[in-house]
Amino acid sequence: MVIIEQVKEVLKIEAEAILGLMDRIGPDFEKAVQLILNAKGRVILTGIGKSGLIARKISATLNSTGTPSFFLHPAEAIHGDLGMVTKDDVVVAVSNSGNTSEIITLLPMLKGMGGKIISLTGSTDSPVAAESDLIIDVGVEREACPMGLAPTASTTAALAMGDALAVVLIHARRFSSKDFKRFHPGGTLGERLTVKVREVMLTNDHLPAVRLGSGVKEATEEIDAKGIGATLVVDSHRRLAGIITDGDLRRALLKRGDILGLKVEEIMSPSPRTVDEDQKAAEALGIMELYGITHLCIVDKRKRVKGIVHLHDLLGREEFKLNGSFTAGLHPRPTNTPEPGR
Repeated sequence: MVIIEQVKEVLKIEAEAILGLMDRIGPDFEKAVQLILNAKGRVILTGIGKSGLIARKISATLNSTGTPSFFLHPAEAIHGDLGMVTKDDVVVAVSNSGNTSEIITLLPMLKGMGGKIISLTGSTDSPVAAESDLIIDVGVEREACPMGLAPTASTTAALAMGDALAVVLIHARRFSSKDFKRFHPGGTLGERLTVKVREVMLTNDHLPAVRLGSGVKEATEEIDAKGIGATLVVDSHRRLAGIITDGDLRRALLKRGDILGLKVEEIMSPSPRTVDEDQKAAEALGIMELYGITHLCIVDKRKRVKGIVHLHDLLGREEFKLNGSFTAGLHPRPTNTPEPGR
């Protein structure tokens, strides 16, 4: 009976946390909806720890209901992934305390790039709130954790507010069940990840690549043109020699100063992780998670480049199609560029 009573108390506290949000929904929520609807870019969710997990879920819900989105890890952002952000994007930062150091460091950088910031926070007078254009209050009176330490009611409240935002956007976009099915061709992420890498990798004109001996300036232009934060380096036979990411550029710049006059082999990461095109997307995702990387090269038995896949492609940045093609959705990619490596 003690256990049953404890369960009921937890559910009561968390239910009260959600209901308590209703009186705090104000003009900033409406402005946030309009800001997202009018945005030319995507909605970028960011958060750390438990708030990061909530941010990932909100991003996934937005993606599946017609609002292009992705999760940006604050630590990865300042180590190169900022290259995925544009001035047309809207950032939603999730931080219960509003004092998360990684978020506080990141937000001024995002503002400097021209992005608008919405915060889901439990502290409306916090540093995170101060850096935000719009503030959505998700504060709770108490956590369900008896010590008040583990995020419980606060994460539930943030998640519920994220769901509310997604549902309001569904109505505003007149998103239908037909649209929903179009974004769920495999039913679940697990089912989608059973497809083979060749069905989701970027190839041909969408594949960023430069030749050995090319200048860093050329590599930087290729990274910018293809929009996935990296370029492969290939030899004259299209064999993989290395990879240059936004992070490689940043580290080289900090270490060596002016790098545009250097050759790509002077700053590239040699021997990047690779997979075969017949491996499952789930296996590719596992390799990325194991080694903490966001790009994976696809090569044949002779190390000739076949394609590249980005972590966000596997997790739903774009629409999977199970007929062997891959439709660009959120990143319009050029169609008139020369074949990579030529």
